[in-house]
Amino acid sequence: MIKTPELFNLEHTMAKSYLEKYEYPWQALKGIKDMILELGSQLGEEYTEVSPSVWVHETAIVAATAYLGAPCIIGANTEVRHCAFIRESALIGENCVVGNSVEIKNAILFDFVQVPHFNYVGDSIIGFKSHMGAGAVTSNVKSDQSEVAVKNGDEKFETGLKKFGAILGDNVEVGCNTVLNPGTVVGNNTNIYPLSCVRGVIPANSIYKTGGIVVEKQ
Repeated sequence: MIKTPELFNLEHTMAKSYLEKYEYPWQALKGIKDMILELGSQLGEEYTEVSPSVWVHETAIVAATAYLGAPCIIGANTEVRHCAFIRESALIGENCVVGNSVEIKNAILFDFVQVPHFNYVGDSIIGFKSHMGAGAVTSNVKSDQSEVAVKNGDEKFETGLKKFGAILGDNVEVGCNTVLNPGTVVGNNTNIYPLSCVRGVIPANSIYKTGGIVVEKQ
């Protein structure tokens, strides 16, 4: 359950036609910047280009203290709160929350995603209605700077990427102060306990408990 259509309902992102090209979602990470630039040039009048290659929907709320780096798109009814730091290459969907002191770069957030408190989301994709608790972060670079591989049991997928945080499917709940290690893939409808250190592939419809114990939801 790690292929793009297994993890996501693509009807809930402006990146649908882009993501459909890729069997595995991490294959899409390299082209996010160009995808946003292409999308931005096609947006309707309800979007304003507030600075070069930064498009914000008229119903979005962006705090004066937030930083919006280029290129990025902020979707309808999304709230970007005090001191959020969107560095570059971020597609933020509709009805999202990007909160206090959250940093985002090279990422796709589907609609209704919440990263509301002290989160780092780098080189990652977060699916529809997923939520990261306070202090939960994606770690997007290995300590030895080597390329990231996705490990799923005995399977190993070489990504060719030195920067790759995490892929969260739809309706994933990540507990407070959790670290998602490079190359983590979490299946949809899965819950991660607070203070977890997660790596590899976590199945859909699961609970990731303290100590890395994974059980199926009942």
